[in-house]
Amino acid sequence: MTAYILRRLLFIIPTMFGIMLVSFVVVQFAPGGPVEQVIAKLTGSDTGATSRISGGGGDFGARGAAQGGAQFDAVSSKYRGAQGLDPEFIKKLEKQFGFDKPAYERFFIMLWNYARFDFGNSYFRDVSVIQLIKEKLPVSMSLGVWMTLLTYLISIPLGIKKAVDDGSQFDMWTSTVIIIGYAIPGFLFAILLIILFAGGSFFDWFPLRGLVSENFWSLPWYKQILDYFWHLTLPIVSMALSAFATMTLLTKNSFLDEIRKQYVLTARAKGCSRNQVLYGHVFRNAMLIVIAGFPGAFVHAFFTGSLLIETIFSLDGLGLLGFESVLNRDYPVVFATLYIFSLVGVVVNLLSDLTYTWIDPRIDFETREV
Repeated sequence: MTAYILRRLLFIIPTMFGIMLVSFVVVQFAPGGPVEQVIAKLTGSDTGATSRISGGGGDFGARGAAQGGAQFDAVSSKYRGAQGLDPEFIKKLEKQFGFDKPAYERFFIMLWNYARFDFGNSYFRDVSVIQLIKEKLPVSMSLGVWMTLLTYLISIPLGIKKAVDDGSQFDMWTSTVIIIGYAIPGFLFAILLIILFAGGSFFDWFPLRGLVSENFWSLPWYKQILDYFWHLTLPIVSMALSAFATMTLLTKNSFLDEIRKQYVLTARAKGCSRNQVLYGHVFRNAMLIVIAGFPGAFVHAFFTGSLLIETIFSLDGLGLLGFESVLNRDYPVVFATLYIFSLVGVVVNLLSDLTYTWIDPRIDFETREV
């Protein structure tokens, strides 16, 4: 097992290199880089996501606007919309954003910095990338943790019950509800919940925005807990819908596969009760796939919470941060979040394999190639 772990850890290096290289190359061909974003703001042509730019780039742009007005007849730049701006100002912008260096040099500088977990500062927010992630982390953490726990706590008992009563009326109508729930997109279900329970057209039981109320810190501790879950209820239910259906059916099918095996018939022939057979023999084998997938499911929910859900409920989390960074071409944030999430994903895949061996010692990865 030690040799397998070492091979997997070494394999992280080329994996991360490939991910970052492909992403970096794709970004080079994307129109509307950070320099164009500042130029668009100066010329008044920025719309949509570009209008959100503020901070360091905006401050630098204000100085450049004055220079551009004084030298309106300057030569045209290679950037769209830069006509009339001072070429020296454009060069300063390129230096500020690091575009005065060739692409390959910028790529290897980025890799060297990221290897030391130095992610730099955001182009337009005048704050470090790590600080940005820390600010958005509580929202994504709340959504990921509680969605995963809710999904497992409901799906596993329901899946076991459906497997035991396979073909019964209970199994039939719960399967119908699950399939319908899985077919409904999470964002559409979120809108439905808002209409019904968040002051839409019927009841006004739940808040529509934020993770906590404005007076959260002035509340007693028990009211803070209630307020926290009060705000989380609708987003969590919206996000857990599809995951709940998938996990329930996975649990049912896993238990059905084990129940039909020979060792179950042998245990019943020896006089074991149904619960003894189900939880003493079947449970550990049937839950191998479900439990071993917990690290991956948790990280998936933790880092890739629904962007639409965050937007609908005004939750400023990592998903929304990544989306806005892509729109605004805030490359330090884009690449840093990609690097962190990819690295965590690769490590979690290794943890999932190790979880398999912990649950079932018969599984041995020593003879398996990476």
